[in-house]
Amino acid sequence: MKNQRQNLIMQIVKDENIGTQEELREALKRHGLKVTQATVSRDIKELSLVKTIGSDGNYKYSLPALKKDIAEQNNGIFGIISDAVVSVDHALNTVVVKCHTGMAQAVCAKLDKLGLDNVVGTLAGDDTIFILMRTEKDASHMAEELRSFIIS
Repeated sequence: MKNQRQNLIMQIVKDENIGTQEELREALKRHGLKVTQATVSRDIKELSLVKTIGSDGNYKYSLPALKKDIAEQNNGIFGIISDAVVSVDHALNTVVVKCHTGMAQAVCAKLDKLGLDNVVGTLAGDDTIFILMRTEKDASHMAEELRSFIIS
């Protein structure tokens, strides 16, 4: 249920100008989901939504770059990452993704399909993925965004 709700939130934020938690709660209600303000607040934090200025000059919630790519492609990556990934870390320009046994190749294949910027290449074993990034900053950013998918 949580994954479905958060996928719906990503779609709503992508398609509509949502400027407040209350507007997001109302949009979810229009889609048949009644949620509390506390739930919306937690979802915003877990999805790492950011406030940006819309074309009308007003602030609105937006997705970080990785999540935006994922929402646009709507390929189920959010669910598989939140279910399969155990931890994410990085060293220099390499991101290390630890997964449940047997899940690394599926997660890696989904990430590869995204065609993410600044990824030089990926390598997956049974439970570990190495993502080689162009710079240390890219690796830090990728690790941070992937960590935000892991639902504790």
